[in-house]
Amino acid sequence: MPQLTPDEPLVIIGNGMAGHRLVEALLKRMDRPTRIIVLGEETVPAYNRILLSPWLAGEMARDALTLRDAGWYADQGIELLLGERVTDIDRRARRLTTDAGRPLDYGRLVLATGSRPAMPAVPGIELAGVHGFRDLDDAEALMAAAEAGAETLVVGGGLLGLEAAEGMRKRGARVGVLQRAGRLMNRQLDATAAALLEDELRGRGLAIHTGARLAWLEDDGRGRVAAVHLEDGRRLPADCVVIAAGIVPNAQLGEAAGLAMGRAIRVDATLTSSDPRIHALGECCEFAGHTYGLVEPIWRQVEVLAARLCGETTSGYREAETATKLKVSGIALYAFGPIDPDADHEVLVYHDPDQGDYRRLLLRDGRLEGAVLYGDTAMGPWYFAQAGRDLGACRPALLLGAADADALLDDSGSPTQPHPVKEAA
Repeated sequence: MPQLTPDEPLVIIGNGMAGHRLVEALLKRMDRPTRIIVLGEETVPAYNRILLSPWLAGEMARDALTLRDAGWYADQGIELLLGERVTDIDRRARRLTTDAGRPLDYGRLVLATGSRPAMPAVPGIELAGVHGFRDLDDAEALMAAAEAGAETLVVGGGLLGLEAAEGMRKRGARVGVLQRAGRLMNRQLDATAAALLEDELRGRGLAIHTGARLAWLEDDGRGRVAAVHLEDGRRLPADCVVIAAGIVPNAQLGEAAGLAMGRAIRVDATLTSSDPRIHALGECCEFAGHTYGLVEPIWRQVEVLAARLCGETTSGYREAETATKLKVSGIALYAFGPIDPDADHEVLVYHDPDQGDYRRLLLRDGRLEGAVLYGDTAMGPWYFAQAGRDLGACRPALLLGAADADALLDDSGSPTQPHPVKEAA
């Protein structure tokens, strides 16, 4: 792809983490586009959404979330337009329009519009007191509710839901968690680790309801939520309901512009859409049937797209395994790979109930495919780096520690080159 001419700007729609990371990557390159324009619908510059949970919990100051202030963009020669939402993309004219009536021409366009909470289609979901947990406004609303002692129910027992629940509890709310599945974090944890996690959270004062299917939300008669009703007939009082049950890509702009769509904007391995002038990045894109909600794969997409925008030939984006780590103070867990073993898996388990430590490894033909760690997770990155490698030589020490396992691998003559450690948000 040829480089842009000076009068053809690169326009990035979205000043979230993905869009900002792309700007940072481009600024490191001498062959970057001459003119870069960034539009953000929020009124503040890019911030670290991953840190919303510890901010909600009162563990850090608001300033710690900001990635770069507006002055930094100006110093770098980046045109930053905040508080404007793009309403239309004219692909033929290569022009977009914002809700402020501003027209902007582009030579290349990047859609990095992120995602929004997946709101269940149940009666009452539109009531006041029902919140998502995706941005600063959401977090500020949850802080206010928690500090007022709100009776809170969090819908979703995955990563985001548990982080929101614990954050609100620490702010003063009475909090319960509704998990549709039979255990917490069912996509990352096996039954034993999930039970340890549930016991810990209950001990902190959270009410945990598994197998809880939302039926409808009760109106208090004034347009505000008063209770949650479950399909099994239970009524749980709540004047604050937090929906943390997944995300939906913000792909409406791409769809309205006529780009090829799946669950999100379809892109190839260079993050290019069906229009060669338009790219999509992060949570709003779909590659090979996959959509995204974790930062590690998006960071790899950024590197590919930055090279592409600078005219460099790349091998393209490829899917890779990621690991999960919970961001709740005082709780350590680490997991990757398959959760439920099949008939061909060898299962290795270490469990110390007194210390609250648990490790379970899944091996196939001596090669590590998955791990779940709770409590002492120090070995997690080492396990992740060894995934797919023949560990038969160190199998007796796999549950003991990296030093013991590495010593056996060294003695066997097996190569011990380092592997990159990757963690999910």
